[in-house]
Amino acid sequence: MLMPNTESLLHAPVATSSAQDRVTPGRIEVITGPMFSGKSEELIRRLKRAQIARRRVMSFKPDLDVRYHRTAIASHSSQTLEARTVANVEALKAELFPVLDEVEVIGVDEAQFFEPALVGLALELIQMGKRVILAGLDTTFAGEPFAPVPELMAVADEVVKLSAVCMRCGAPAVHTQRLGASQALVVVGAAGLYEARCRACFKPYAEENAEQLELKGIGINH
Repeated sequence: MLMPNTESLLHAPVATSSAQDRVTPGRIEVITGPMFSGKSEELIRRLKRAQIARRRVMSFKPDLDVRYHRTAIASHSSQTLEARTVANVEALKAELFPVLDEVEVIGVDEAQFFEPALVGLALELIQMGKRVILAGLDTTFAGEPFAPVPELMAVADEVVKLSAVCMRCGAPAVHTQRLGASQALVVVGAAGLYEARCRACFKPYAEENAEQLELKGIGINH
C-alpha cells in the first residue's frame, strides 16, 4: 500500500484569499426577433421566474416606449412587469448603480432603442456576477441589423430568436413590416403601423397612403 508523501502534502499550494473571493461571472441572455414574436412576454416570464426564485430583480425600459404602459414592461398580450423608465444608458446607470449591491437580475426591454454603450454596461455587470436579460428587435424596418442588439447577441451566453406569424400568409415571420411612407429609423407604434412578415411577404419599403393611416387613428412618433 502506497503511503502519501507527507512532505509534499505540507507544501501543497493553499488557495489564496483572492481566489476564494473571486466573483462568479454572471450571464447575458438576449431575446430577439421581429415585432409580435413574444419578446417582451418571454422577458417578463424570465424575470417573474427569477422573482419566484427570490432573486432581487430590477427592470428598465426606454422612455420613448409608452405604447401600453409608462412604468412597466408590457407585452402585446397585456402582460406587465414594473420597470424604471430611462432616457439612455447613463440614466439607466444612475438608477441602477446606487442599489447595485441589492440587485441580482437586471432586465432591459426594447434594447434596440438604447445606444451602443449598453453592450459595455452588460459586460461590466456580468463581471460583477449579475444576470442580465435583454429583449429587442434584431433588425430594422428595412431588414438591416438594429444596433446594439446584434452586438449583444455576439457577446451573450444565450440567444433566443423568436419568430412571429406572417400577417399575410401565416408562415413563420422573421421581419417587421412598416406600413406607411416614413423612412425614419424609429417610429414607435404597434398593430396597424407594423406587421410581422415572412421573407417572401416582406417588402421593406412598401408604402401605404398616409391618409389611410390617419383614418385608422394611428399616431406616428419620430
